[in-house]
Amino acid sequence: MSILARLTEKSWDASSDSEIESKTDRPSAGAVGLTVYFAVALVMFSLLTAAYLMRMGLHAAMGHGGDDWVSMPDPPLLWINSAILIGSSLAWEVARRAALRDGQQRMVKASVAGAALGLCFLIGQWLLWRHYQAAGYYLSTNPANAFFYLLTALHGCHIIGGLVAIGPALVTRNLRHVRLCAVYWHFLLLVWLLLAGLLVST
Repeated sequence: MSILARLTEKSWDASSDSEIESKTDRPSAGAVGLTVYFAVALVMFSLLTAAYLMRMGLHAAMGHGGDDWVSMPDPPLLWINSAILIGSSLAWEVARRAALRDGQQRMVKASVAGAALGLCFLIGQWLLWRHYQAAGYYLSTNPANAFFYLLTALHGCHIIGGLVAIGPALVTRNLRHVRLCAVYWHFLLLVWLLLAGLLVST
C-alpha cells in the first residue's frame, strides 16, 4: 500500500488490511459463548461431584452403619450407552473434519449419524432408569440413588440441548456451527465418562 493511500484511508474502513487480519483472528461469538458455557457446566458438575464424594465419605466415616448409602450396580446397559455416546462423538468428529474440508455432503451424513446416536443414548438412559427402578433402586431409597438420578438427568438435559442446537446447524449447513456442535459433543462425552467412572467405582 502506497504512502498516499495510507494517509487517505479511513480508520473505520473494514477493507483495510490490518482490520481484515484482526477480524480473521478474532474468535466468533459462538465460540466465545461455548467456552463460557463449558466453564459454567464444569463448575456445576464439579460441585455436584464434590457433594457426592463428601456425602459418601461421611457415610464411610460413620462406619457404614445402617443402609443409608448403598452403591448402585453397573448393568451392561450402562456400558452399552457409553459405547453409543462414544460412537456419536466419533461421528461428530467426522462431521467436523468434513466441515473443515468443506465437504458438505459427508458433513451432513456424519452429523445426522451423530445426532441419531445421541438420541439412542437418551433412550438407553431412560431404559437404564427403568431397569434400576424395576430392581428397587428408587430416587428416595438412599442418597446414592438420588445423586445418580440427579447427575444423569442433568447430563441428559445437556444432551437434549445439543440435539436442539443441531437442527438449525443442519438446516443452514453452517460449517462453523457444525464444528461447534462437534466440540460440544466431545465435551458431553468427557463429562459422561467421568460421571460413569465415578458412579461405578463408588
